[in-house]
Amino acid sequence: MLHGEPFNAKEKFDFMNIYVGNLSYETTEDELRTLFAEFGTVDSAKLIIDRDSGRSKGFAFVEMSDNSGGHKAIESLNGRDMNGRALTVNMAKPRENRPRGGGGDGGGGGRGGYGNGRRY
Repeated sequence: MLHGEPFNAKEKFDFMNIYVGNLSYETTEDELRTLFAEFGTVDSAKLIIDRDSGRSKGFAFVEMSDNSGGHKAIESLNGRDMNGRALTVNMAKPRENRPRGGGGDGGGGGRGGYGNGRRY
C-alpha cells in the first residue's frame, strides 16, 4: 500500500470476491457455499435477488478468505454444469458508482413552446 492510498481491508487480509453467473433460478446460497467449500473457506455466498419479483437474477458473489483457493475455484468451476447450466465464474470487478433512482437524465422538464419560455 502506498502512502496516501485509502486502507482496503479486503486487500490487506487477502480476501477474494468471485462473480458467479448463468445460475439457474433454483440455485440456493447453500448450494454455492457447498460448491466453493471444496476449494477453501467460504466467507459468504450472496445471490442477487430482483427486488420487484423476489427471485434470483441468475448471478451471485462468493467471498473466500483464501486467495489461492479462490483462484483454484475459478479455474475449476468456470464452465462447470450446475443445475443444467454452464457456470460463468471469474474474479468480481469493483462495483461502479452509479446514480440511484429511476433513471432519466435527472433534469427538470422543459417548458416547451417556441424559445423554451425565454423572453426576447
